[in-house]
Amino acid sequence: MSVTLAIAVGLLMGVVFGFALEKSRVFEPGIIVGQMQLRNFIMLKVFLTAVATGAVVLAVLNGFGYVKLSPKAALYGADIVGGLILGVGIALAGACPGTTLAQIGAGYRDALFTLVGGLFGAVAYSYAEPALSKTFLGQGGGKLIFSNLAGIPYWAGALILAAAIVLILIALESWKPWRPELGNDVDGDIAPATSPQKLTVVPAE
Repeated sequence: MSVTLAIAVGLLMGVVFGFALEKSRVFEPGIIVGQMQLRNFIMLKVFLTAVATGAVVLAVLNGFGYVKLSPKAALYGADIVGGLILGVGIALAGACPGTTLAQIGAGYRDALFTLVGGLFGAVAYSYAEPALSKTFLGQGGGKLIFSNLAGIPYWAGALILAAAIVLILIALESWKPWRPELGNDVDGDIAPATSPQKLTVVPAE
């Protein structure tokens, strides 16, 4: 694939991703914070749907030999510590790296600070990574592929994973339907609207 074609494909995928992100409302801070508080599961449903879809696509491409997998080594310490730091940041900012630009496009001005902070964090990590790789954060257990552990082809494992995720999504939707979780303003804020205070008139004695 040429560089020009790769850029064009990347831009097209970005447009599709941004469109889906906006239509699903997952970029809304109320939905993101609600997911972190386990009171709103729209974000989890969308991400699980993306994982299932990606698994099916990769199963087809890999099964027919169009793509070759290049898994990275599993770094358990880095995954746990990094996941906790990222989760705290998402809960405090009401945004994650994939939603910040969508929030800016939708008019959330505070998302600009989130974007700047994320860029500074990426630069800081690039300088700290050589030192961190020498600690327990850089220690891993080698490349881990569950289909290999089960002794089945990757495409079969990916399809099994996708089927399991579909069952989880059906259970989640039965327990927490997505429409009420959007809220009255389609922003994930499901708090009941406060009724206007009534003015009490006390007659003069």
